[in-house]
Amino acid sequence: MERLERFARDDVGAFEELFREFQAEVYGWIVRIVRDPGVAEELTVEAFWRIYRARARFDPKRNFGGWARRIATNLALDHLKKRRELPLTRDPANEPGANPAAQREMREDIERAFEALSPRLRAVATLALVEDMPHRAIAEALGISEGAVGVRVFRAVRILRQGLKGWMTTA
Repeated sequence: MERLERFARDDVGAFEELFREFQAEVYGWIVRIVRDPGVAEELTVEAFWRIYRARARFDPKRNFGGWARRIATNLALDHLKKRRELPLTRDPANEPGANPAAQREMREDIERAFEALSPRLRAVATLALVEDMPHRAIAEALGISEGAVGVRVFRAVRILRQGLKGWMTTA
């Protein structure tokens, strides 16, 4: 608690300690959303810059990790809004025994289906469906209830199913 109070009062040493402790966690959270390690590195630096600038608004009685993930999530969502794409980390075209043309087509269809989601739904769908993150962690990072996470996942799945209807009937 003392370190968080020092951070809130503009102690650079306390900020550096928090940066060292939470940098990997924030980076991991961002990379799960944006799906690009290089972009995640840049956004992690920006997230900590914003964390430092907002230190006076931080309540030392609150969870620093949750607060940092929320700032990181907002940055990642802003990035997604600008890019309007979701690069998948696994390329189905490289699956053993798969028809490369069909797998590539499926990957493109999946990417298009994710692109059809709003950035808010895309972030929740990526974290819940692709990364299998618990709803509680997603809710904390987005500043919404677990119920709202469930609703967004449901909506995203409905939109994804609609976008992938052709694949679902042939699979």
